[in-house]
Amino acid sequence: MLIALHKPYGVLSQFTPDGSPNRTLAGFRLPPRVYPLGRLDADSEGLLLLSDEPGLNTRLLDPERGHPRTYWAQVERIPTPESLAILAGGLDIQGYRTRPCRAWMLDPQPELPPRDPPIRYRKSVPDCWIALELHEGKNRQVRRMTGAIGHGTLRLLRVRIGELDLGPLKPGDWRELSDEERRRVLSTPPAPRR
Repeated sequence: MLIALHKPYGVLSQFTPDGSPNRTLAGFRLPPRVYPLGRLDADSEGLLLLSDEPGLNTRLLDPERGHPRTYWAQVERIPTPESLAILAGGLDIQGYRTRPCRAWMLDPQPELPPRDPPIRYRKSVPDCWIALELHEGKNRQVRRMTGAIGHGTLRLLRVRIGELDLGPLKPGDWRELSDEERRRVLSTPPAPRR
């Protein structure tokens, strides 16, 4: 079984509480024995896959297998093409060199419903949405990458894993994937090596 969930803001990618005020996946009435394939931080939103099949975690998340994950990041200030090129080329964050990725400005800018709680808003600091397609997923990687080039992330949404996108799922909704959707997630070709 492979399930797509639109994980809302303020929800942990786990079933047991961690002592924080964040909710867990236990409140979403998911089938028994499923587990998250990877994670999204509590302050991130979007596509989270869950399964009851052993081995899918490694198959999807190993950087050598290259299943791309696409994120939309609402960032402070408008990045230049040079800043996006730095993101795409890989950069050093906390003693780690990120793998090359794709980074681009979303055009047109998406119109998403407001987040609850709302993002920080500063009248004198513009913001915009960029997209990043990564083949790895280190802890808080997108936020650290955008921060390293001077564009702090205000809101982060994972919109795609492999060839499967979030689609019409609303925050908190989930559904089991069809055989065709499963194929689109699992058959992504490997990423180019560094």
